[in-house]
Amino acid sequence: MTPLPAATALRREGVDYRGVLYAGLMLTAEGPKLLEFNCRFGDPETQVILPRLASGLGRALLACAEGRLEAERLEWRSEASVGVVAASDGYPGTVQTGKPISGLAEAASMQDVMVFHSGTARRDGRVVTAGGRVLTVAALGPSLEEARARAYEAVAAISFDGMWFRTDLAGELRQGAAR
Repeated sequence: MTPLPAATALRREGVDYRGVLYAGLMLTAEGPKLLEFNCRFGDPETQVILPRLASGLGRALLACAEGRLEAERLEWRSEASVGVVAASDGYPGTVQTGKPISGLAEAASMQDVMVFHSGTARRDGRVVTAGGRVLTVAALGPSLEEARARAYEAVAAISFDGMWFRTDLAGELRQGAAR
């Protein structure tokens, strides 16, 4: 296996990096361009990928920490995955917090749906908004179209004052069209 440029640069600098390294990319007419690296979980990009990991995140993280990830076999589900972020009105700028959130149990009980909390808090026994990116609703499906439909059905079950989300995610993609 040929090392990736980022891994090669880390080694050259004497860094024994063990963990997540997420590359934020933008597709352009000239090809993919690197925007940033993140070294943490929690972003919607990660939240849409994790439901496809069949072999278990804990086992993979332990192998990584112990320096034996190369020997670990990661197994992935074959389904497509789509994630929709539910955001507070005003995001990415100033947002009001403390808005009660309803429909979480209904959305989380749907088949192949996971609801990730990003900007939530528990107050007086209720889940309320506590930030701009409030939730990511990720759904799996046998096709991209079915995963997209499940994700939007689940996010539609959730509500809070000022909630908004994009309605165009995975709209132009078709199974096998991603490069």
